[in-house]
Amino acid sequence: MDAFLSKAKNIHSIEEAKALLWAQIPHPLPSTIKALELAMTAHDGQKRKSGEPYIVHPILVAAITAAFSNDETMVQAALLHDVVEDTPFDIEDIRKQFGDDIAHMVGGLTKIVEIRDEELVPFGSDERLINSALTFRKMLIASIKDIRVLVIKLCDRLHNMLTLDALPPEKQKRIAEETLVVYAPIAHRLGISRLKNSLEDLSFFYIYPDDYKKIDTYIQNNAQNLQFKLNAFIHRVKDTMNKDGFSDKDFEIIGRVKHYYSIYLKMHRKGVSIDEVLDLLAIRIIVKEPIECYRVLGLMHLNFTPLISRFKDYIAIPKENGYKTIHTTLFNEEGIVEAQIRTVDMHRLAEYGVAAHWKYKDGADSVNLEWLESLHFQNESIEEFYELAKSDLFSEDITVFSPKGDYFTLPKGSVALDFAYAIHSEVGANATGALVNKHKSSLLTVLKNGDIVKILKDDEPHLHCSWLDTVKTSKAKEGIRSHCRARIKEVDTLSAYNILGTLFSRHPDKIRLLIQRMGLQDSIHKLPSHLSYYKDVIHKVADYMGEKEVRFWELLKRGYKVPKLKEIEHFRFYTNKPLDGVEFDYCCHPKVGDQIVAFYKDSKAIIHHKLCKHAYAKIKAGEAMVHVDWRFSKMSRYRLIISLQNQKGALADMLTKLTRLDLNVISIELGIQSSESAEYCQLEVESSESKRSVLKEKLTQKFKLIDIVSLDDAYNK
Repeated sequence: MDAFLSKAKNIHSIEEAKALLWAQIPHPLPSTIKALELAMTAHDGQKRKSGEPYIVHPILVAAITAAFSNDETMVQAALLHDVVEDTPFDIEDIRKQFGDDIAHMVGGLTKIVEIRDEELVPFGSDERLINSALTFRKMLIASIKDIRVLVIKLCDRLHNMLTLDALPPEKQKRIAEETLVVYAPIAHRLGISRLKNSLEDLSFFYIYPDDYKKIDTYIQNNAQNLQFKLNAFIHRVKDTMNKDGFSDKDFEIIGRVKHYYSIYLKMHRKGVSIDEVLDLLAIRIIVKEPIECYRVLGLMHLNFTPLISRFKDYIAIPKENGYKTIHTTLFNEEGIVEAQIRTVDMHRLAEYGVAAHWKYKDGADSVNLEWLESLHFQNESIEEFYELAKSDLFSEDITVFSPKGDYFTLPKGSVALDFAYAIHSEVGANATGALVNKHKSSLLTVLKNGDIVKILKDDEPHLHCSWLDTVKTSKAKEGIRSHCRARIKEVDTLSAYNILGTLFSRHPDKIRLLIQRMGLQDSIHKLPSHLSYYKDVIHKVADYMGEKEVRFWELLKRGYKVPKLKEIEHFRFYTNKPLDGVEFDYCCHPKVGDQIVAFYKDSKAIIHHKLCKHAYAKIKAGEAMVHVDWRFSKMSRYRLIISLQNQKGALADMLTKLTRLDLNVISIELGIQSSESAEYCQLEVESSESKRSVLKEKLTQKFKLIDIVSLDDAYNK
């Protein structure tokens, strides 16, 4: 495949492109030839940024598509994928000439509108997340009914990445980043590892050129030595298998140096240099039958010392995308080598994923696409949707078991609460704790591969709002978010009745009936958070009470006073009651900027966090309340973990960059999980940026950011 892609990259003429396409499809259908002819007519005269004829691009996309799938309807759609968008031909022209199936695919591809060159925002801009999210959503929606659309789109992006050198550097980085965060993860979930690896390495080259060069220089300088080690190990494995009765025709061994981006991730996660990466080499042992995989595994473990912590059996417990292979890491005389053991069918599925269904019709294995339909496409916030979906697309995952032996695949770093939501959203909402390997544990316990987890729960839901940044899966994040939104709306609605009841010296139940008669019940939840709306409702209620029940002068005679804005300490109150001071209850400790409520007792305001369970009980009981808000704008607090090179001036450089990002450093701790070449440092910072996702994007451009956690939530129970 590498040789094929290298050839595709260096093709710039129509004849060369056609030759590559027909090499993939030696006996094309008449309709495929017809699709090529129409595409050539439609794109006649059009040029790419590089100056070459535009038609070269669709032909090469079709050739790449053919390499991954021999379904010629997909090849035809690939040839026509830009016709509707960029030429006078419309979708009806395609339908008339090629039928509904091709028209459906071309229509789906057209809906995934590319971010055009002139629309590309600067690399590092805050708009990047939103644009990537929009592209991501469009891709998934377009492919829900036909996954072939997504496969062709990935092949299209792969060719764009192969020819990215024709664009200016800023646009190269922008397109490469979108490829890394949107397209490569989707290729992974579709199980197409060849596509994923190519997209990752090409993106890596443009986004982190210095890191890429370091790895490439090391690999090239040590190529002969690495190949010698690989050949020696393959020879030992082959000899071991031959002695056990395997003939050469019964198996195949493929050796490789791991692809560059996977090496970079390993260096990044562990804070090590490439010299310290132990397992640069990997082999694949391909046999005929599944039972032979276990026979080979036995031979490997009997003849080489295995690193047991790295052993994974994806044949017994396949990945969600259908991937089946045994992974084991072996100590060899020359170092450490990862061995993957699989059958021919498993190998096809691992290399071609969902496309294997068309390339190899007799493939018995299948790719699970349930994740595609489970994503929340209609989520209110596009950034939120993107964060949710992206968390489910991480390539690294773990397998966790229920006590009955049911297994669940979760992203690496998932906690017990993620597992609870994976079982069922109701289990997640009602969870109170967990038994991890029979030991009582918190719901925030980070799970390891192979853990057996039992969730402890109540009959009533529990709020876990402050844990939103801790859970990893979209199901857990969305479950927590929706549950907390519902609670906040309920609290705001009940608080509105209590605040108005206190203001007008009426029981909240009477205020509720009054609001219903006035038709304000659907918007009254805005009252505690929006002062202008609150003032408007006060006038409406006063007028309504004056006209319908008693005259307004009688309200004044009864002691009703016009409310005023009062500022005490850090708070602003809008009320007509006397206020002598502010107190805090023992149960919660809201920080500046947290959502708060204020109860009124003995001429004092008692402040609680809006999600405090004790406050919730008081609100439901109808206790007197006043409108409250913070006097000052919020400064958000975060905990950062950054990989810091152990070099002179590195700390000063990091602090300078943090200052430029307008971050106030509260505390710093150095030397966490240190190694000879790098160490992690942990910082607490304040920022005017309230959105964690936006700050994370900014920090990622400047540092090797390991983790970012919001410290703003006060309700931690």
